[in-house]
Amino acid sequence: MARIAGVNIPTNKRVEIGLRYLYGIGPAKAKVICAQVGITPERRVNQLTDAEIAQIRDIIARDYVVEGDLRREVAMNIKRLMDLGCYRGLRHRRKLPVRGQRTHTNARTRKGPARAIAGKKQATK
Repeated sequence: MARIAGVNIPTNKRVEIGLRYLYGIGPAKAKVICAQVGITPERRVNQLTDAEIAQIRDIIARDYVVEGDLRREVAMNIKRLMDLGCYRGLRHRRKLPVRGQRTHTNARTRKGPARAIAGKKQATK
């Protein structure tokens, strides 16, 4: 089992897919890393040699911000916006959509389940 940046990479997956288990590495970065090491993306993780795994580990540590450092950086950026009191920070603070989505209907993922308001429904005549 290959362990890169504190994450166990599944052994039976392709290298290109297995690298995506790291937070901060998606499809494009996984392809670039495979090209830098000289591995065809179709190879399986269990077919990699220890030298190739070490090479992948070195490239990721040197060139990319992943896992805990990236999570911390994102959290600090959100905290900075909240401390500034800018519009995006206020939206984060109130747990509402940040990127301009409508909230009159929709936005249930962000707002949570709908709550009934007492006395809202009017009697029909």
